[in-house]
Amino acid sequence: MVFVADGEDGIGSVRRILSGGSSLVVYIENGGDFDIPASAVRTVHSGKVMLDLDHLPTPVLEAIGNARKSEYPH
Repeated sequence: MVFVADGEDGIGSVRRILSGGSSLVVYIENGGDFDIPASAVRTVHSGKVMLDLDHLPTPVLEAIGNARKSEYPH
Protein backbone atom coordinates (compact mmCIF):
# COMPACT_ATOMS: atom_id res chain seq x y z
CA MET A 1 0.00 0.00 0.00
CA VAL A 2 1.00 3.61 -0.58
CA PHE A 3 0.40 6.37 1.96
CA VAL A 4 1.11 10.07 2.36
CA ALA A 5 1.16 9.95 6.18
CA ASP A 6 1.32 7.31 8.89
CA GLY A 7 -2.07 6.61 10.41
CA GLU A 8 -4.04 7.77 7.35
CA ASP A 9 -5.86 5.65 4.77
CA GLY A 10 -3.84 4.34 1.85
CA ILE A 11 -4.17 6.17 -1.45
CA GLY A 12 -3.07 3.35 -3.74
CA SER A 13 -0.62 0.54 -4.32
CA VAL A 14 2.75 -0.17 -5.90
CA ARG A 15 2.38 -1.95 -9.24
CA ARG A 16 6.07 -2.45 -10.02
CA ILE A 17 9.59 -1.10 -9.54
CA LEU A 18 11.34 0.26 -12.65
CA SER A 19 14.88 1.00 -13.82
CA GLY A 20 16.78 -0.82 -11.14
CA GLY A 21 14.84 0.86 -8.37
CA SER A 22 15.13 4.48 -9.55
CA SER A 23 11.35 4.76 -9.90
CA LEU A 24 8.16 2.85 -9.26
CA VAL A 25 4.74 2.64 -10.84
CA VAL A 26 2.03 3.48 -8.34
CA TYR A 27 -1.71 3.05 -8.90
CA ILE A 28 -3.54 5.92 -7.19
CA GLU A 29 -7.23 5.28 -6.53
CA ASN A 30 -9.46 7.12 -9.03
CA GLY A 31 -6.35 8.40 -10.82
CA GLY A 32 -4.58 5.52 -12.51
CA ASP A 33 -0.90 4.62 -12.78
CA PHE A 34 1.91 7.13 -12.20
CA ASP A 35 5.69 6.86 -12.39
CA ILE A 36 7.06 8.02 -9.04
CA PRO A 37 10.79 8.75 -8.68
CA ALA A 38 12.48 6.91 -5.83
CA SER A 39 13.47 10.32 -4.44
CA ALA A 40 9.77 10.93 -3.67
CA VAL A 41 9.62 7.91 -1.35
CA ARG A 42 10.06 9.10 2.21
CA THR A 43 10.24 5.67 3.83
CA VAL A 44 9.22 2.03 3.46
CA HIS A 45 8.25 -0.03 6.49
CA SER A 46 5.74 -2.67 7.55
CA GLY A 47 4.64 -3.17 3.94
CA LYS A 48 3.87 0.54 3.56
CA VAL A 49 5.37 3.02 1.10
CA MET A 50 5.25 6.58 2.44
CA LEU A 51 5.49 9.33 -0.18
CA ASP A 52 7.05 12.75 0.33
CA LEU A 53 4.50 15.24 -1.06
CA ASP A 54 7.20 17.89 -1.55
CA HIS A 55 8.87 15.73 -4.23
CA LEU A 56 5.80 14.81 -6.31
CA PRO A 57 4.75 16.46 -9.59
CA THR A 58 1.46 18.36 -9.76
CA PRO A 59 -0.52 15.64 -11.64
CA VAL A 60 0.33 13.13 -8.90
CA LEU A 61 -0.68 15.58 -6.16
CA GLU A 62 -4.00 16.19 -7.93
CA ALA A 63 -4.62 12.45 -8.21
CA ILE A 64 -3.87 12.03 -4.50
CA GLY A 65 -6.38 14.78 -3.74
CA ASN A 66 -9.02 12.84 -5.68
CA ALA A 67 -8.12 9.37 -4.37
CA ARG A 68 -11.00 9.11 -1.91
CA LYS A 69 -13.66 11.29 -3.55
CA SER A 70 -15.75 8.40 -4.89
CA GLU A 71 -16.17 7.01 -1.35
CA TYR A 72 -18.14 10.01 -0.15
CA PRO A 73 -21.61 10.89 -1.46
CA HIS A 74 -22.01 14.29 -3.08
